[in-house]
Amino acid sequence: MNATRTAILLIHCPDRKGIVAEVSGFIHQHGGNVLHLDQHVDFEENVFFMRMEWSLADFDLSLESFREVFEPLARRFEMIWSVEDSARRARMAVFVSKQPHCLYDILSRQETGEFDVDIPLIIGNHDDCRHIAERFGIPFHHVPVTPETKADSEREQVRLLEAHGIDFVVLARYMQILTPIVVDRFPLRIINIHHSFLPAFPGARPYHSAYARGVKIIGATSHYVTAELDAGPIIEQDTIRVSHRETIEDFIRRGRDLEKSVLARAVWLHLRRRILVYNNKTVLFG
Repeated sequence: MNATRTAILLIHCPDRKGIVAEVSGFIHQHGGNVLHLDQHVDFEENVFFMRMEWSLADFDLSLESFREVFEPLARRFEMIWSVEDSARRARMAVFVSKQPHCLYDILSRQETGEFDVDIPLIIGNHDDCRHIAERFGIPFHHVPVTPETKADSEREQVRLLEAHGIDFVVLARYMQILTPIVVDRFPLRIINIHHSFLPAFPGARPYHSAYARGVKIIGATSHYVTAELDAGPIIEQDTIRVSHRETIEDFIRRGRDLEKSVLARAVWLHLRRRILVYNNKTVLFG
């Protein structure tokens, strides 16, 4: 958690001179002390990206007032922007199926304070992970999904998410394809994790298929969910080398370790407001 209450401003706009000076000057004019500033320019697209974080201790604007007063400057630079209060604790829902490793990891990180987030509910299309939710004292909702009931099931999922004021969703090895019923209600607010064998090794047993082909690298990818399957903006990825000496059990164990760590890094970046999305790519601020 932040030692002091701060505001976080995320901006992207056409690149031109004076953006940093104008924004920094605006913050200073209203009593803010800039603590962190990261910027990036995409020279091919001529787009400027910036993350600025400042202390609210002596800042003379509420964030509601900031949005109104900052707008003329933002309009002048054609900015797409958002501002957040670091003290606002996000509300996250977790979707699961049968595999528990990512769920255990997320709940452990939340319980120990690494993830400064509320988890009001867990939704599963199977009942297998209910005991895990109960162990951590989080309500579990079993919403079965079949081809015949998928639309109704997703509407029930949306109802639950909205009833609990959910800000974003994490798919912790949730083995269902989400349709626009859910995706369109949470644009760039659903984070998925999967192995990186796609599209070469699709299906329910990708590690077995990869092992049979003698692959030398396995990996995991976390991304935002969009309407196009597994084509959303990538947040985090990682790989490790494997060899003929390892068994299929080794592949699965090491692959699951990657899935947990890559998903955790993606969730952390999202929680700390360190991600900007542009043209289906992410800019990550360290």
